[in-house]
Amino acid sequence: MVMKRATIGGVIAALGLAGATLAWADTMRVDLASTPVGALPKGFAAALTGSGGVAAWSVLEDTTALGGRALAQTSADRTDYRFPLAIDNDVSATNVDVSVRFKAVSGRTDQAAGLIVRLKDSGNYYVVRANALEDNVNLYKVVNGSRREIMGKSVKVPGGQWLSLGLRVEGDRFTVSFNGAPLFSAADRTFAETGKVGLWTKADSVTYFTDIAITPLP
Repeated sequence: MVMKRATIGGVIAALGLAGATLAWADTMRVDLASTPVGALPKGFAAALTGSGGVAAWSVLEDTTALGGRALAQTSADRTDYRFPLAIDNDVSATNVDVSVRFKAVSGRTDQAAGLIVRLKDSGNYYVVRANALEDNVNLYKVVNGSRREIMGKSVKVPGGQWLSLGLRVEGDRFTVSFNGAPLFSAADRTFAETGKVGLWTKADSVTYFTDIAITPLP
């Protein structure tokens, strides 16, 4: 079953199961089809880690994207320590599996696409990101605005193509996948509490995202 824009707690309350423990397997997909072009999907908000100009997130038409729509970050501000975020305020989870299809469109400083989990605020979260200029996928934690690498792996990340990125977090274990195959696993205990999920880019990365899927886990 596919659910749209629902918090875990809201679903529990709606089912009259407050206080119950549910084994989650349902996937929530971000509804881009009914989002007006130029707007953010329902529940999403733009934010920024670091410095530089504000992020420019909006839904646009792209005939190559799933359903012909993509959520894009289009600001080309070249400030190096600048990380535009698109935060889904309707979903919070501790253990979660998130995935997305992305296309790195342009960027001279960076061409990056990332997934955020366990976000407390714009300065504290985990992020896995793929970089088309560096040809690698890295897992980071951002602590008080400072980005620190946990693990990474070199892999070809072609620009201008739709690729997939996934992150599954259960307890202190993180599993990263790329183009549908497991890439690496790592462990970290910095953020153990429930947090929000979202999307991430860096510097002047113009990046498109589609098929954004969120699966809360027990």
